[in-house]
Amino acid sequence: MIIAPERIPVAGPSITDREPELAAEAARTAWYANHYAYNARFEKMMAEYVGIRYAVGVPHATAALHVIFAALGIGPGDEVIVPDVTWIASVAPIVYVGAEPVLVDILPDTWCIDPAAVEAAIGPKTRAILGVDLYGSMCDWDALQAIADKHGLHLIEDAAEALGSSYHGRRAGSFGRAAAFSFHGSKTVATGEGGMFVTDDADLAKRMLFLRDHGRNPGDRYFLNHEVAFKYRMNAVTAALGIAQMERIDELIAHKRGIFRWYQERLGNWNGITLNAEPPGVVNSYWMVTAVFDPALGYNKFELMSAFDKRNIDTRPFFSPLSSLPAFDDRPNAKRLVRPDDRGQAIAKHSINLPSGYNMTEERVDIVCRAMCEILSEPR
Repeated sequence: MIIAPERIPVAGPSITDREPELAAEAARTAWYANHYAYNARFEKMMAEYVGIRYAVGVPHATAALHVIFAALGIGPGDEVIVPDVTWIASVAPIVYVGAEPVLVDILPDTWCIDPAAVEAAIGPKTRAILGVDLYGSMCDWDALQAIADKHGLHLIEDAAEALGSSYHGRRAGSFGRAAAFSFHGSKTVATGEGGMFVTDDADLAKRMLFLRDHGRNPGDRYFLNHEVAFKYRMNAVTAALGIAQMERIDELIAHKRGIFRWYQERLGNWNGITLNAEPPGVVNSYWMVTAVFDPALGYNKFELMSAFDKRNIDTRPFFSPLSSLPAFDDRPNAKRLVRPDDRGQAIAKHSINLPSGYNMTEERVDIVCRAMCEILSEPR
């Protein structure tokens, strides 16, 4: 049996001497009149990179989405159309504001929300569409925007997993009314935790700034709260880590794409295995290298994970459909359009994320692929 000589993790950041150096500097100096200097610098770097006007740091992407939905006035009685297959953090903020997520199917290649399914799901209560750029793939933003415009709906982008990806020349995070990013320790740019909301809409940016700081107007010095709102501010040390990461964002994206290329060279021609897509006009940052296995191979994702685990290799399951989770057992209305033969139902059962952290080398990728060959060669 092939066993990795040391545990191969599924994800992890790239940390140089620059990150702790800048974090320590922030811990020493980000006080008094300088308290927001690192946050402002990180936000400016993100806004310039994404190509939008406003970027504001928050504790995590979940908070970013919560603020976006609240600022758009989405609440009780409203519905938001969302992909059935995504991490629950994409959809939980819709529940936070009292609205109902409506789960629909995904596309077979990018694994992003299916525009045709979105169109079919629109009803009198629909207020918004949420597109999730899953695992670095990009939604069909042209189609989604056309649907949103046709029906007068808000379009929101969850770009938490897609920093560095682009769609027809526009970078992830620049679509819809507003977008959310994540800087979780597993992400392309990592600060441990952390997130950001971004938008080109000046009025919406002002409203989101108001809501993220206990319902105070930006710059308020008198502690006059006009609404009961949220406490969603990023701290300076986190922002300093983000600055250090953004200073070499092109290098980080190139590394991620290099990891995918190593897997593609070894697995791209295997019958029964499909890797992440990169359709024409799209650049995929490949946050996680994902393998979809033909059901005929006889493995579900949890069996595959167990087999890799025995070989000292960590993997992650493809996100389970939200409609299949106990968390949605009491939300039949959210699941009313889900069907057993949906593409997402099948894809999610037989797919895993392969080790994609920044510590991956070509030699480690080779170990993972040889282990996969061994696993799939075992009699079932």
